[in-house]
Amino acid sequence: MITSLQNARVKDALSLRDGRHRRRQGLFLIDGGREISRAIDAGIELEEVFICLALCGGDDAECGRLLRRLATMPVRQTEVSSAVFQRLAFGQRTEGIVAVARPPRTTLDDLRLPVCPLVAVLEGVEKPGNIGAVLRSADAAGVSALIAADGGTDLYNPNTIRASLGTIFTVPVCTASASAVRDWLSSRRVPIFAARVDAATDYTAVDFTGPAAIVLGSEASGLSTVWIVGVTPIRLPMYGAADSLNVSATAAVLFYEAVRQRGLRK
Repeated sequence: MITSLQNARVKDALSLRDGRHRRRQGLFLIDGGREISRAIDAGIELEEVFICLALCGGDDAECGRLLRRLATMPVRQTEVSSAVFQRLAFGQRTEGIVAVARPPRTTLDDLRLPVCPLVAVLEGVEKPGNIGAVLRSADAAGVSALIAADGGTDLYNPNTIRASLGTIFTVPVCTASASAVRDWLSSRRVPIFAARVDAATDYTAVDFTGPAAIVLGSEASGLSTVWIVGVTPIRLPMYGAADSLNVSATAAVLFYEAVRQRGLRK
C-alpha cells in the first residue's frame, strides 16, 4: 500500500490534473467506477489503477464489479491509503478507484460514419463542463460523432469526463481545425447547419432527416467565418430577455429535433 504523497507514481498521477502534464506524458486520469468501466468497454488503454479498498463498496456495488473485472486484466493495480486517494480523486469522488489511461489518437480519417449520420461540431468551446454536457446529450440522442474544432481545452480534461458521465468513451470524438472539419464534411456530402443567434430560419424549419452536421460555437465569440458559405444558418427563437442559450442546452434541443424528425420519417 502506498501511504505517502511523495511517492513518485502518486506525484506523476497528481500532475495529470494539469493539461500541460497530460500533454507531456500522453496520459490522463479517469475517476469513478462507471467512467472507468465505459473506458474499458471502449478499448481505452489503462496504464495503472489506484485503489482505496476502504472506499470501495461491497460485491454488488459498481466498484466491486469493476475490481473483479480489473482482476482479469493485465494492468498494474496499486492500493493506496484514504489520505492519498483523497488527493488523487477529482472533485471529492469517493468511489475508491482512479485510473491512469492513454488517450486514443483518433483523427477525422478514423471516424466511420453510418449511412445517415448526425455529426456534432463544437467550435472554440473552451469550458470542459460544457463539452462534457454536450457529449452526454450526444450519447443520449445517438449522435454519430462529436468533433471539437479549434477548441481551447483538451477533450480528456477531468471536468469533461465527469460532466459527460463517461460518455466521452461511448461517442466517437476527435479534434481538428475548423477548416479541416469543414472540408471533411463537404467531402462526405454531409449538409451543415450552423446555430447562429442572427439566423433567419428556425431550427424546426430545416430537414434533419438526411445526413446532417450541427455546428455550435461558444457563447462568447459564436462561430467563425468558416461556417458561412454553403452552410444553412439556423436559430432557436428566444422570447425572453436572454439572446442565447448555453451551448449544451442548444445542442440538446437541436439533437432531439433531429431525433424527432427521423422518428417521424420512420
